[in-house]
Amino acid sequence: MQVRKLMSTAVVTVDVESTLDEAVDRLLGAGVGSVIVVEEGDPLGILTESDALRAARDTGRPLAAIDVRDAANRLAVTTTPSTAVGTVARLMADEGVKKVPVLDGVDMVGIVTLTDIVWEFPAIREKATAIEAVREEWSPR
Repeated sequence: MQVRKLMSTAVVTVDVESTLDEAVDRLLGAGVGSVIVVEEGDPLGILTESDALRAARDTGRPLAAIDVRDAANRLAVTTTPSTAVGTVARLMADEGVKKVPVLDGVDMVGIVTLTDIVWEFPAIREKATAIEAVREEWSPR
């Protein structure tokens, strides 16, 4: 199964020049746990709820006084729509990330999350079992 089957195309973004107050409004308004930080539409980083809370606690400043660029993480991992779900799941585990932007060339076309993969796991396991059965049937004896 490819990432395109699981990814959400409704990616919530925030401009790199925004404040955490604006980013948190986007998080809460969309009911998501992270926003992709963009500059002129190009993804630069990711800001999670935890990042926003940590920045507020560490600085002791109001959210409106903290720049998104100071709290967000640079994008360490991206994927493509045609990447196998198993491959991106392994990459997420190896890199310790739960959300991965999906890029088609330079265009951000979606996001895939650990939750997306977990919800689809039974179908993925079923397909893997079917493939293994066919492989065993056709293997030389």
